Amino acid sequence: MEAKAQARYVRVTPMKARRVIDVVRGKNAMEALNILQFAPQAAAETVRKVLESAMANARVKADQASEAFNEDELVILEAFADEGPTMKRFRPRAKGAAGRINKRTSHITIVVGDRAAVTESKERNR
Repeated sequence: MEAKAQARYVRVTPMKARRVIDVVRGKNAMEALNILQFAPQAAAETVRKVLESAMANARVKADQASEAFNEDELVILEAFADEGPTMKRFRPRAKGAAGRINKRTSHITIVVGDRAAVTESKERNR
């Protein structure tokens, strides 16, 4: 079983979000929560919230399917940060010029599943 959560239009640059996501990709979900809780990066809080949401979605999916749910068996199958729209702002510079400032946004996506889903996805990719 797989469950997905997304945070869209997050005001953090995709490059900074990817730094955090790369640390937890492929790890056990509970272990990843602990890592993100103490990570010094600002994007870690948003990534942690998305991970918690994906875990909650997996719990709801399991309840609806009347399946046993064990939080400790969840693994992060996919995690990525795509680029969202960029807000363009201008700041005055010398001699009447204007300097452009790009305020970038991200779409953070995390897919969690149990260990059986990991083997299924590997077989599909062959």
